[in-house]
Amino acid sequence: MTAPEYIQLKAYARQDGFFLALLWIASFTSYIFGLTSQFMALVSILMAITSPFFVASRLKKFRDEGREGIISFGRSYAYTIFVFFYGAVLLAVVQYLYFAYMDNGYLVNSFAKMMTSEEGRMMLEQYGMTKVVDESLAEMAATRPIDYALNILTINISLGFVLGVPIGLIMQRKNAAKN
Repeated sequence: MTAPEYIQLKAYARQDGFFLALLWIASFTSYIFGLTSQFMALVSILMAITSPFFVASRLKKFRDEGREGIISFGRSYAYTIFVFFYGAVLLAVVQYLYFAYMDNGYLVNSFAKMMTSEEGRMMLEQYGMTKVVDESLAEMAATRPIDYALNILTINISLGFVLGVPIGLIMQRKNAAKN
């Protein structure tokens, strides 16, 4: 890969990483609202599940427009990793800002409310998990906003490495498609 090709790959990946971050931010926002609305919880899950398909569609656009229909597995894989990286960094910044300045214990309190409801309490007692859940909630309450953001950042970058393989294999093209 030449230097101009590498610059082109990173430019497309930055732009598409921004769009992926917007999808993930919408999913995260839906997740927060989903703590009180089942519909929003479902929307959040659906947006998260569509992430690899979204990245594949953006890779197809890069392949067809930026690479004239031809792209190797290695370049496809690198593009996918970069897109996930850029998207993960932007999402981590937003999540840090949310947990540092907006959450004020809402997430932990919502989980605690679920676990102390009649159904939640009965379930925990049946499985003997009352102590484990109490410890987990206490640990969540003590977790710093930066730790939440770094945890999700690490997970999303790792997803890029893992999902980059099937996405890169499916989207690679050795010959330009004939119209």
